[in-house]
Amino acid sequence: MKNVSYIAYFFFMLPTLMANTIHVGTQYPVKSIRQAITLSKDGDTLMVHKGLYREGNIVINKKIVFLGKGYPILDAQKKGEVLSVKADSVVVQGFRIINSGFAALDDPCGIKVYNRTFARIYNNRLDNNFFGIYLQNCTNSIVKGNTIVSHGTQEQLIGNGIHCWKSDNLQIIGNTVSGHRDGIYFEFVTNSVIWRNISTENIRYGLHFMFSNDDSYITNLFKNNGAGVAVMFSKSVKMFNNTFEENWGDSAYGLLLKEIADGYIFNNKFIKNTTGIYMEGTSRIKVEKNDFVSNGWGMKIQASCMENEIVNNNYLKNTFDISTNGSLVLNTFNSNYWDKYEGYDLDKNGVGDVPYHPLSLFAVLTEKNASTMLLYRSFMITLLDKSEKVLPSITPDNFVDKTPLMKSLPL
Repeated sequence: MKNVSYIAYFFFMLPTLMANTIHVGTQYPVKSIRQAITLSKDGDTLMVHKGLYREGNIVINKKIVFLGKGYPILDAQKKGEVLSVKADSVVVQGFRIINSGFAALDDPCGIKVYNRTFARIYNNRLDNNFFGIYLQNCTNSIVKGNTIVSHGTQEQLIGNGIHCWKSDNLQIIGNTVSGHRDGIYFEFVTNSVIWRNISTENIRYGLHFMFSNDDSYITNLFKNNGAGVAVMFSKSVKMFNNTFEENWGDSAYGLLLKEIADGYIFNNKFIKNTTGIYMEGTSRIKVEKNDFVSNGWGMKIQASCMENEIVNNNYLKNTFDISTNGSLVLNTFNSNYWDKYEGYDLDKNGVGDVPYHPLSLFAVLTEKNASTMLLYRSFMITLLDKSEKVLPSITPDNFVDKTPLMKSLPL
């Protein structure tokens, strides 16, 4: 039996034992990447040495490890796609990939993986490409440690930094993306994780979900984008430990939620956004232990939202903590800290003895007529807000936190 085991192990390891390393560069016999791919077989490693390679669209159609040494440059000279991966189990690591074509019909990319599994895209530098890295109908694949930069000025004229379509079990880890339409884009992507990425200065969204279920994004930074993150027409999305910062504009949000259900928003920071969270058509979302600091609006919860729970959050230095466009309240607020709360705690249990109504009269008026912001900080508005707290007439009675915290939760 031992001999049978050794024979089976030998045949299992045979492809690895027979694999070769092909060196590519001006100082080696093989000077062309395309020539090296032609000479290679499954399991080989192509070691591409530092230099400038202008070979048009490079297609990898074998299970190889494609390594760059000293960040060799693959330059498509603005004529189509730079690198196309059309085999399973391909590793692409250590390249500078620049100057794809720019076209609206065929979406040329820096790196595109076509209908494959176990792709590994590691530690590449992409600059001035229409789309950066594109995974099309892929499974069990990883995009990690890449820097993806473009210089778009209009969203119709630029693609996304990391674009994932109709895929499952992806890991998008530790990438830095800027200057694209959306930094990271998921459409019909399931059971995947987005972790420790930095997405800044993108034209539309730092991260964008469409029809993508059972995903998580964790410990990412979304700063100074058109809007931070949009999660649309999706369910069971977990959003943990992210920072949404300085996403400013007329329609800018730290986090936009539209037609989603059964999500969990936990331990995030919303800092200096026009609106921290905007919710429309959401249900069964738990918003817990988040910090809303120095936003125009901490949260806007539209009348189409129901069964959402907002609990144990901090609201600090926001112009408005909460706003809504309706009078029917179908969501609950419990045990949050509101820096505008003026109640007392006689029994010293850390919970205010007087319920807090976080929806101010001025917030309601502004939601109905934006031009009323011209009166912000006026004596008349201050008087109206104080009167509304004593004798509520416009704000809903049941829009209330019955157990407001006297001290903020640790930031």
